[in-house]
Amino acid sequence: MSIIEDSKEIFENIKKVRPVMHNISNIVTANDCANITLACGGSPTMADDPDEVEDITSACNGFVLNMGNTGGFMVETMLRAGKKSNEVNHPTVLDPVGAGAAKRRNQVLETLLNEIKFSVIRGNVSEIKFAGSKSSGAKGVDAAEGDKVTEENLDEMVAYAKNISAKLGSVIAMSGAIDIVADENTAYVIRNGHSMMSDITGTGCMLSSVVGVFISANPDNILKATAVALSAYGLAGELAYKKTMEMDGYTSTLRMNLIDYMGKMNAEMLQEGAKIEVR
Repeated sequence: MSIIEDSKEIFENIKKVRPVMHNISNIVTANDCANITLACGGSPTMADDPDEVEDITSACNGFVLNMGNTGGFMVETMLRAGKKSNEVNHPTVLDPVGAGAAKRRNQVLETLLNEIKFSVIRGNVSEIKFAGSKSSGAKGVDAAEGDKVTEENLDEMVAYAKNISAKLGSVIAMSGAIDIVADENTAYVIRNGHSMMSDITGTGCMLSSVVGVFISANPDNILKATAVALSAYGLAGELAYKKTMEMDGYTSTLRMNLIDYMGKMNAEMLQEGAKIEVR
């Protein structure tokens, strides 16, 4: 079956399971991550106290680890929650926010990659390149211009994503103007989305939360569930932009409409609007 045909079962499983998600986020995006989790069919838990995260993680269906906040006790929190998620065999997502931007953050990332097995690593291209080969040009939380996926370097970046997946043992989801979702054998190239989405703080963090919901309801189909998640989110962004322009709105309106359209998203909408190519 094609990924578009599979999407019907992927969405149905989200409705059946309604996965409870433990999501460690950061102060900038935690509320949006919780709301997008609810919108796409999950139930969010945002615990970050190291003394309770193991219990919380055990009671959930999946875990999303957002590396946006690495201060204080957060590293211990991340490690405890991630190891417990592995122990109970739950799908686990890493969002390596700001990877490559600071020495301490890079050390935290290395520790997480060494001690936790991630089902999916979702980040912008610079974050993925640093996680995979320490080759990122990033100087902050946004992708460096020279790292971005384009039509001209697409074949090279597809091969790179497959190689990094084999190296790290995780599905790789690189998001940008062109998204790539890959394991070591197969890649999906996704062209859904709108450039205005990058004007909203936290759209990447929200996307990682969406991926967590989709894979936690479809733990035996993680590659396709991740690709469907990215396509659905990008399509929601396209529809949100159109609605925002009709409302004479701007970024805050787009954020609201993005969450709304993720709440409305289903397999039929995706079949009409998905732009997914297999490589």
